[in-house]
Amino acid sequence: MKKIVVLTGAGISVESGLKTFRDADGLWEEYPVAKVATHEGWLNDPTLVTYFYNMLRKKCWNVKPNQAHKLVAALEQQYDVTVVTQNVDNLHEQAGSTKVIHLHGELMKVCSSRDVDDPRYQQTLTPDNCEVEPGTLAGDGSLLRPFIVFFGEAVPNIGIAADKVQEADILIIIGTSLNVYPAAGLLHYARPSVPIYLIDPNPISAGERVKQFLKGASEGMQELYGKLMK
Repeated sequence: MKKIVVLTGAGISVESGLKTFRDADGLWEEYPVAKVATHEGWLNDPTLVTYFYNMLRKKCWNVKPNQAHKLVAALEQQYDVTVVTQNVDNLHEQAGSTKVIHLHGELMKVCSSRDVDDPRYQQTLTPDNCEVEPGTLAGDGSLLRPFIVFFGEAVPNIGIAADKVQEADILIIIGTSLNVYPAAGLLHYARPSVPIYLIDPNPISAGERVKQFLKGASEGMQELYGKLMK
């Protein structure tokens, strides 16, 4: 069975109603990144950070996977598919994708602030229990923090993702400007013979070997799905 890696960014979730962070009306316009998405921001005001991610979780539970998410999941009918996502939402999982690598953390999880990656203190929140009261402690006695890779922190899953791209027979990129590293660097791990498809409504300089679909995530994925599932 051929292997596909699908690298997704914020653009795939826009059609579901989730704002991107960087666009003109994105979340960083309302909430300065330094205050809510850095380790220093967490140390300075954990209450603000906790409320910010509570707000994001409530928004996320009110949206559904769109056609692009569903078509990515449907590729599993004929391919061994791994999704590598820069998004912290769980829309790929909701759509039915079974192998999802989150590069920047998972919005629906909280963890120890002393050791983020210790699975003993990670918790998955539910739709009816998705808010964390500021000051709540993890099992190790440290503050419970969002299971998010803050700016400036290491990206623990990047090596796993790079290995998957190296093994891929097809690479699909959806809804990312390829400006955010280290995720953007994953493109260079694809073997020279591997076809690379990029779906985004805006032209992106990604090299001659990349076939671009200048369309939104769902429309572009619909076209590509038709080609791949013949």
